[in-house]
Amino acid sequence: MPAVPCKTGCGKNAMLKRPKTGDALCKECFFWAFETEIHFTITKGELFKPGDSVAVAASGGKDSTVLAHVLKTLNNRYNYGLDLMLLSIDEGITGYRDDSLETVKRNRDDYEMNLKILSYKDLYGWTMDEIVAQIGRKNNCTFCGVFRRQALDRGAAMLNVKCIATGHNADDIAETVLMNVLRGDIARLKRCTAITTGSEGTIPRVKPLKYTYEKEIVMYAHYKKLVYFSTECVFAPNAYRGHARALLKDLEKIRPSCIMDIIYSGETLSVKEEVSMPTLRVCSRCKFVSSQEVCKACVLLEGLNKGLPKLGIGKSSKAKKMLEEYNAKQKAEIDKLNYEFKKNNCVSKGKICKSKCNNVSNGKNDECNDNNCKCSTELNLPVNPKINKLLEEYGLLDDNQEQSLNQDLTKNGNSGLEENTCAGACGGIDGFSIAF
Repeated sequence: MPAVPCKTGCGKNAMLKRPKTGDALCKECFFWAFETEIHFTITKGELFKPGDSVAVAASGGKDSTVLAHVLKTLNNRYNYGLDLMLLSIDEGITGYRDDSLETVKRNRDDYEMNLKILSYKDLYGWTMDEIVAQIGRKNNCTFCGVFRRQALDRGAAMLNVKCIATGHNADDIAETVLMNVLRGDIARLKRCTAITTGSEGTIPRVKPLKYTYEKEIVMYAHYKKLVYFSTECVFAPNAYRGHARALLKDLEKIRPSCIMDIIYSGETLSVKEEVSMPTLRVCSRCKFVSSQEVCKACVLLEGLNKGLPKLGIGKSSKAKKMLEEYNAKQKAEIDKLNYEFKKNNCVSKGKICKSKCNNVSNGKNDECNDNNCKCSTELNLPVNPKINKLLEEYGLLDDNQEQSLNQDLTKNGNSGLEENTCAGACGGIDGFSIAF
């Protein structure tokens, strides 16, 4: 087969054909075109300011590895003046995340960046392995995506950075547009294409790879010989996103430009003024950004701690019913324990009050008649260890907190508790309750 010259006219033979443009290029010209396009995206979108400290969301996969490498390269080439560091989230997935974190540590050494690792176990008290054991494999990506988005926010706050750079590429964003179209999710449909997301008072997220094809990211990593982790998450095959990804790949075979076309459609979408859109606020519990009074992460965590893992999955009416049944059951159990504890600690076998007030009824019941008797006042009894254990195990809310959650579930209708699925290398885009 005769050699094909590089289209740029550099005099070298082409080594590859760009999936995005179809141009035949040599390796060096491909590197330059790839990096220059990302530089153009950064400058046009005004993603960074000189002196900014930027946390690169690093999973060890191809996207975050290429992002870290390119940002370091462009930072040196064009004097961005950025302080780059790596931020990783350990979801607690045996055989997947523990291995990928080793790759992240390798990137830390190669690119000379500081690394911060936060785990679900430390933040929420649960690992993804433990969550999947409770919820099963059908809705596990909902938990992982919601928790990861908030975990990145927590990590960025700890590092005191100006923004978080994520490795979401053009394919990821086009998939998200398709998913939101199929779900009829207007609120997220336009927001998911934004190159910078976040609201006032929150740490913004930027997507330097927004217009970069996944295939070209793989080719860049291959020819640059970058070290990255390529194993798919063991729980990802059941994610809803996988179906959108398969549809997009089929469309791309017929029309390679469909990825950019879908993104453009999302960018130019306009919503009528009379359509009500959710407003961002601060979660009343965790104090992180949310579109509800109680954020999705707190609702999901509430369900896990109460032994109701499906509390945050599905319609809010179902969640409200589950809470009512749970609270009624626990109240009955506590009342029973209180009665037995009071009986055993207040009245002796001979129906003589242990506090010696001798005001026990005449065999009609086992309680002291005197309202002034200290032993008949529940508040003055010793703490019931069984009740303490029950409260600790199920994490019951006090009346005010329970009322707040019930009101929130009722007020937000069905939209607040729908499934969220992970994006790209399991790095969900624009969650409903943690909006970025």
